[in-house]
Amino acid sequence: MLRIFQVYRPMQIAKHVKNFFRGRIFIMGIGCFEFDYGRLISPQSTDLKVLSVISEVNKVIKVLSVSIV
Repeated sequence: MLRIFQVYRPMQIAKHVKNFFRGRIFIMGIGCFEFDYGRLISPQSTDLKVLSVISEVNKVIKVLSVSIV
């Protein structure tokens, strides 16, 4: 499943990743990402923007997991 996000909104992306648990997303202007076990997976890329997006979205997922319990 591939979901395309036109705008980078970490909360919206985190909710999608958390709900679907496994798949792929594409964020316009940033790139394509894969997620598994409800977290974004680091690609082979060393682009700092990509790594910061992964870090930020995974932090939001962690906050969502804690606040639900």
